[in-house]
Amino acid sequence: MNPIFDQTYEVIEKSVSRCISDCLSLSGGLDSTILAYFLKDKKINTVSIISRDFIANDLTYCQLAANRFELPLNIKFCETDEIYSGIEETVKILKNFNDIEIRNNVVMYLAVSAAKELGFNKIMTGDGADEIFAGYNFLLSKSIEELESDLKRISKIMHFPSRTIAKSLGVDIESPFCSNEVLEFAKTVPADLKVHEEGGKKFGKWILRKTFEDKIPKAIAWRQKSPMQDGAGTQGLTEFFESAIPDAVFIDKIKKIKEKDGVTIRTKESLQYYEIYRRHHAAPETDKPGTRCPDCKHIIEEDSKFCRMCGRFPL
Repeated sequence: MNPIFDQTYEVIEKSVSRCISDCLSLSGGLDSTILAYFLKDKKINTVSIISRDFIANDLTYCQLAANRFELPLNIKFCETDEIYSGIEETVKILKNFNDIEIRNNVVMYLAVSAAKELGFNKIMTGDGADEIFAGYNFLLSKSIEELESDLKRISKIMHFPSRTIAKSLGVDIESPFCSNEVLEFAKTVPADLKVHEEGGKKFGKWILRKTFEDKIPKAIAWRQKSPMQDGAGTQGLTEFFESAIPDAVFIDKIKKIKEKDGVTIRTKESLQYYEIYRRHHAAPETDKPGTRCPDCKHIIEEDSKFCRMCGRFPL
């Protein structure tokens, strides 16, 4: 066995052991299940968010992980109206109308809210593992040189809206994958151990999968990357808004927004989030120097290929 697997295990174990959270956000994905493994003796409480009205991939996996490690599992089944209320709050907190970010992070808003209702004031998340161990699907097709370059770029711009959301709700977030020890260790892991072939198929976070494949359920260890929106089911919002907003209304509204605020709205879902955004915030500022998004005129941070405000990608 390559010593790097032992190092991977030890550095994550050490990081988790320093955390004092009384609740784990458990999706049943690779990252949160690894944390559940290390917390099995603590019998930490877990919380999972599942949409009642849309297809949610996480339900089976979060139950599988909780059962394996005998952890208390609190599943919050959310109706569409509850998700929509969560979207309103998420837009208010994050101060953007980025459809991908809102669709994903309403899950974290609902998870943190559920944990708080259960009496927990510290929650642990798997934030960071995708960014430092190459978990995103778009990285799978990169050459080693491109992968190394992209990971360096991502490490400079990575941010976790879960922290902003939790802070606004008076809850503390702990993310063991974001500890200095884990971040520094990840820099020493060769890129070809982050994205690697297994069974004729390429996987991101390969080193994590290989290190823990005999310690967590194999169905989870080799589970394909699933964004929060797919796991919890909030990806169904895209189709929901598409059918709920008539084409003529959409065309009329985006024309008026363009004339009034100078913002280009691309989809019906984005329109919904923008209208919420404007109920609580001013239009994106256009008078500050910097490289700007062509759709919403928001300043683009250095090394970023997408707009945090409206979600335009690529730039």
